[in-house]
Amino acid sequence: MTSRNAARTSRKSGGQPATGRLHGIDAARGLALLGMMATHLLPTFESTADLTPTWIGLTFSGRAAALFAVLAGVGLALSTGKHKPVQGPELSAARRGIALRALMIAAVGLTLGGLEVNLAIILVHYAVLFLCVLPFLGMGLKRLCAWAGGWILGSPVMAYLLRPWLLAAEPPLKLGHNPSWEDLATPSRLLADLFFTGYYPVFQWLSYLLVGLIVGRLVLGRAMVPVVLLVAGSLVAVLAKTVGVTAMESWGGRAALEDVLNSPGYPLDSVLQVNLTGIPQEGSWWWLASAAPHSATTLDLLHTSAVAVAVIGACLLLGRLAEWVDLDLLLPLRGAGAMTLSLYTVHVWVVSGFYLKPLPAGWTEDGMYFAQAATAVIVGMVFVLLKWRGPLEWLGHAANQVGRGQVRAVR
Repeated sequence: MTSRNAARTSRKSGGQPATGRLHGIDAARGLALLGMMATHLLPTFESTADLTPTWIGLTFSGRAAALFAVLAGVGLALSTGKHKPVQGPELSAARRGIALRALMIAAVGLTLGGLEVNLAIILVHYAVLFLCVLPFLGMGLKRLCAWAGGWILGSPVMAYLLRPWLLAAEPPLKLGHNPSWEDLATPSRLLADLFFTGYYPVFQWLSYLLVGLIVGRLVLGRAMVPVVLLVAGSLVAVLAKTVGVTAMESWGGRAALEDVLNSPGYPLDSVLQVNLTGIPQEGSWWWLASAAPHSATTLDLLHTSAVAVAVIGACLLLGRLAEWVDLDLLLPLRGAGAMTLSLYTVHVWVVSGFYLKPLPAGWTEDGMYFAQAATAVIVGMVFVLLKWRGPLEWLGHAANQVGRGQVRAVR
C-alpha cells in the first residue's frame, strides 16, 4: 500500500483525521490568533495624530476576534455530536463539562485582567459566551438557523435601547478596563460591561457562537460543504459591508451621525473603517445601519461572521488539498490553533511586560509581532508533532472531563 493510500485509509469517512480533529478548523483558529496578535502589536491607525487606517486595521480589526468566537461555536458543535447533536444524559454531561471549562477560562481571564496592559482581553467574555450558548447545544440545524437569524437582527436593537440606560446610572455600569477578580465585588457593573457596555458585548456576540454551531452541525466531511461555506460566506460578507457603506455614504448615515457625535478626537470616517469601540452609539438610529468593526450592529455581525465562515471554508479546502498531495500544508497554523488559550495567555503576559516602556534597543513593532507570531507557530508545531496538549488546554480538558464525570479519562 502506498503512503498516500495509507494516509487515506487511516482517516475516517469524509476526510477527517483519525484523531477526530479537523485540521482546517485548527488552522482557522491559528489564523485567528495571529490576526488578533496583529491588532494588538501593529498599528491600526497611522498615528494618534493621523487616524488614517493602516492595512492591518482594515484587514483584521473586528474580523480576527469574530473568527475566534465563531470557531468557539464550531468547536462546541464538534464536541457535542457534530451533525447529530447529543441528547438526554449525554447532553447534560456535555453541558456540565463545558460549564466547568468555561469557569477555568474565566479564571485565567480574570487573572490576566489584573495586568497593566493596553489590550482588550477577550477571555472572560469568551467564557461567558460558553455559558450562554449551553441551552442551544441540543438544537438541530433549523432551530439554530432561526435563533441565529433572530439574534443577529434583534440583539443590536435591544442593546441600542439598553446601553444609554446602563451608562446613565451613577456610577455608569461600565468598567473601562479588563475584567479582573476585583470586579467580582461589583457584579452589576461587571455583568453590564460584559453583556452590553464593554469591548466584546456578549449579548450581541452570542450571534457568533450560534453561527459557529450551525457550521459545526454541517457534515463538514462532505466534498461540497467547504465550497459552500467559502462562496456563501464571501457573498454575504461583501453584501453586508456594501449595504453598510452605502447607508453611511449615499443614504445620509454618516452626515446624521456626525451631527450627534461628540468625540472630536475620533474622525467618524476613520473609526467607521477600523474600530467603533469607545464611540457612544446613541442619539441616532443611524448607528444601527453601520457595518463598522466592533459596532456589533446587524450588518457588522453579518459581515464578520460571514468572513469567519468563508475563512473556515477556505481552511477546510486547504486541508483537503493537503490530504490529496499527502503534505501537511496546514501544520504551521494548525499547531498554533490547537493551543490558542496557552499561546494567547503568554502573548498577553509578554505584551504587559512592555506596557508604557520603550521597546528594547533595535526592536520595532513589526519585529515584536513577527517574533511573537513565529514563536507561537514554532511552539504550536512542536506540541502538535509530539501530540502534547498545551498546558491550559490540558487544564480545560481536565475540567471538561471532571464536569462530565469522566475523571479517569483525564491525561
